[in-house]
Amino acid sequence: MKPLPLELPLIQAPMAGAQDAGLALAVGEAGGLGSLPAAQLGPEALATELARLRAAGRPYNLNFFCHKPPTPDAVRQAAWVEALKPYYEELYLDAAQAEAGPGRQPFDAEVLARIAPFRPPVVSFHFGLPDEALLAPIRAWGGCILSSATTVEEARWLAARGVDGLIAQGLEAGGHRGMFLSDDLSTQLGSFALLPQIVRAAPLPVVAAGGIADAAGVAAARALGACAVQVGTAYLLCPEARISPLHRAALQAPEPGPTQLTRLFTGRPARGLVNRLMRELGPMSPLAPAFPLAPGALAPLRAAAEARGRSDFSPLWAGQNLSGCRAVPAGQLTRELAAGWGR
Repeated sequence: MKPLPLELPLIQAPMAGAQDAGLALAVGEAGGLGSLPAAQLGPEALATELARLRAAGRPYNLNFFCHKPPTPDAVRQAAWVEALKPYYEELYLDAAQAEAGPGRQPFDAEVLARIAPFRPPVVSFHFGLPDEALLAPIRAWGGCILSSATTVEEARWLAARGVDGLIAQGLEAGGHRGMFLSDDLSTQLGSFALLPQIVRAAPLPVVAAGGIADAAGVAAARALGACAVQVGTAYLLCPEARISPLHRAALQAPEPGPTQLTRLFTGRPARGLVNRLMRELGPMSPLAPAFPLAPGALAPLRAAAEARGRSDFSPLWAGQNLSGCRAVPAGQLTRELAAGWGR
């Protein structure tokens, strides 16, 4: 088991679509562990971002999904397009534009070969772990391996496969649920119910994630046995974040929220601000194709609506606790959060 390379006990959560290496660099400069979400990056973009991180000379976390790509289902795809057809007509679009995908690439041998020259110091995974053959080279170059656990059962499964640390992801967290042993949402617990159970069940460093947005939350996580915290939503309004103006405006509304779990945008449960699509189709509608095939049919609708200044079809990922979202530099926020560790 390798120790986590932490100067401050804080990891910036990898947030696909909401950041690039700039946010990770700002957090790292302040002493936190910056993260880069890599599941949606092509080969050139990934190499560019990794070069930026390596040049800074600080530890960083490179995050991947490790799902199994589904077999396309033409019948299910047709039903999904049919459900969206009224929106296409409303926006004067042709539903024939709707396509399956685009898919998020899971961690595989091809991706491993791309990152190996950079030897990222921390590699984290969502939705379980890839095969051991893909993990062995990371261990060989001294990389620290983390993965998300949303239940005690998942924590034990990961510990048995030799991870170096666990990210206990509470139900409050924004973005995708990391659940992988079951798709039963009734198994999902809040952060401060889940954290101490995982600490007791697995003899590994445990990072608390979900709903932590200020120094008091950091202090509470430490009191319950966390070795560090992972924070995402609180960074969304930082100038280094790369969210859209519509997403930023939604977070800055006088009374932002609520948030809800939905599978509409990707095919897998993820938490975001409630918008029109979630209200009208139902956030957990079974119509959405399997992960990660849902976004393709939504892409034309999203582009057309956003051009009109509307976020009706846009995923506005965010956790339940929006109180820590402030338009302050990421370095400042990192230091303020970490100050809670000493309380």
